[in-house]
This record gives sequence, C-alpha cells and structure tokens, in this order.
Amino acid sequence: MKRSIITQNLLALALVALPLFASSQNRPIHEIHAMMIYNFTKYIQWPGYEASQDFVVGVIGSDDVFNTLNTWYGNQERGNKKFVIKKFGSPGEIQKCHIIYVAKNNSKQFDEIKNKVGGNPTLIITDRPGLGKEGSGINFVTEGNKLSIELNQAALDAANLKVSSQLTSIAKVI
Repeated sequence: MKRSIITQNLLALALVALPLFASSQNRPIHEIHAMMIYNFTKYIQWPGYEASQDFVVGVIGSDDVFNTLNTWYGNQERGNKKFVIKKFGSPGEIQKCHIIYVAKNNSKQFDEIKNKVGGNPTLIITDRPGLGKEGSGINFVTEGNKLSIELNQAALDAANLKVSSQLTSIAKVI
C-alpha cells in the first residue's frame, strides 16, 4: 500500500515536472511557464464546467507567454474542450477565464485582478515572490536556477477549484 502511494507520487511528479526539468536547460522561461500552465489543467477541476464550453486562458502582461500558449495550445481540442487563449491589456478587460496568468511586470495590478475574478472559479497564476501568500492560486518561484511552484490552498478553495493530490505533492503548499 505504501509503495503504491510512493509510486503514484513519483508518477505525478514525472507527469507535471518532466516537461519542466527535461527541457528547462534549453528553453526560455516563458516556454516553461506555458508548458506548466497547460499541464496544470490536467490536475485541477473546475466544478460546473460544461464539457462543450471553451476553456479560456487569459494572459495579462507577457507577450511571450501569450504567444507561446496561443501557438502551442490555442484552439486545440482536448477531449471536448477547445483551448482559447486571450490577451488582456488591463484588469478591466478581463472576461470569464478558467485561468488568468499575471506576468511579473503586471504584478502591481494583482489586487485589482484578484478582485475582478473573485467569486469565480478562476485559477490565478502569478510569477512574483510573495503573490502566493497574497492570494494567487499558483505562484512560480525561482530559487537559484530552479523553478518551483507555490500552491495557495485557501485561494483555490475560495475559487471552488479541486486540485489533485498529485499536484499538491510537488508544490510548496502555503
């Protein structure tokens, strides 16, 4: 039984982190962020989400992350979901999203973004130290030359998102 749990955790780590570690030496950070954002969709459930509905990922800031997400995953079908990538210039432009990625250069707008999507089942992903504790669901953190993720369980619960234990096992839960 214990061996099975360890095996599951190692498998989860491989599924989520393998694209990150296998290619991080040769890939720019915006590509790694795009891969991770896409992979998070495999380990999070959005209750009330209709299978026929588009899955919308919004980006505020980083043109590189937006362009990579749009090129790699935009309009792709996965099951009954079509991934739609949208670029927003300001928090006021944000419309219904399943995920909103806030680039480091736009982190000063975090509180406004959080208020705009509050009460909706929206995963906020950020890229600045401290934003995980301030209410981001997932925050990318670079320590030395290693990328890791912080997971704010209270923020995810407030957004009514269900996170797989496979993802929580590789994240720093705050």
